[in-house]
Amino acid sequence: MSMHSSLKGASQIRAKRNVLKRFERIEVLKKEGKWKDGNRAYGLPKTKSEI
Repeated sequence: MSMHSSLKGASQIRAKRNVLKRFERIEVLKKEGKWKDGNRAYGLPKTKSEI
């Protein structure tokens, strides 16, 4: 049997996602200079995805 076409691995998905995971949002905030080490990871501001 072959795998259904909708079941793809994470490396094959190239579409722009609207929702970022927490660690991805922190990376974006670090690049923008809005994140300091020691900040809480809860209640993060909204960020735009770069992909």
